[in-house]
Amino acid sequence: MSDTPVDSSKRTWLIASGCAGAVGAGFVATPFVSTFQPSERAKAAGAAVEVDISGVKPGEKLTVEWRGKPVWIMRRTPEQLQALKTTESQLADPASRRSAYPTPEYAKNEHRSIKPEFMVAVGICTHLGCSPGDRLQAGPQPSLPDDWQGGFLCACHGSTFDLAGRVFKNKPAPDNLEVPPHMYLSDSKLLIGEDKIA
Repeated sequence: MSDTPVDSSKRTWLIASGCAGAVGAGFVATPFVSTFQPSERAKAAGAAVEVDISGVKPGEKLTVEWRGKPVWIMRRTPEQLQALKTTESQLADPASRRSAYPTPEYAKNEHRSIKPEFMVAVGICTHLGCSPGDRLQAGPQPSLPDDWQGGFLCACHGSTFDLAGRVFKNKPAPDNLEVPPHMYLSDSKLLIGEDKIA
C-alpha cells in the first residue's frame, strides 16, 4: 500500500461525492421505508368515528363505516319501540346472552341500546357476513311472516332480525347483530369505537 498522501483537491472531491451519494441514498430510501408505515386510511380504519345524529328523524337509518364495517344508526319511532316487546317469544336470544358477538352491558336490554330510540348495530349478518336489507315497514311482505313488525332480512339465507338487531328463532344466523362499542358525546354527537372516556 502506498504512503503517498492524497492531494487536497482530490480529498475535497471524494468527501463531496460521498456526501452527495449519502443524500441521494436518503432520498431513495425514504419512500421505500415509508411503505412500511400504515397509510392514513389504515390508521383511520381502526379509529373511533364521530357521527352527527342531529339530522336523523324518527324512522330513519344512517349508515357509517367503522373498521371497514357498515354501522347502522337508526332512530326508532315510539311504535317501533313498542313492537320490540311483541316479538320476544319469536327470538333466538332476546336477552343478548350468546357470546359469539358479546353485547356491551349498556346494551343488554330490550332495545339493545343506551338511548331507547337509537339502535347502533353492525349491519353484517352473523351467519356468513352478508349485509341484511331493510324491511322496516310492518305487515305481510314476501319472505316474511304475516305478523312482521319491521326489521331486517338477510336475503342470502333468510335470517331475519328485529329492529333491535335480534335474530329470530330457527334461522341460519347464530347470533344477534353486533353492537359496537359506542357512547354519546352530546345529544347530537355519537362516538363509535369507544365507550370509555380516557
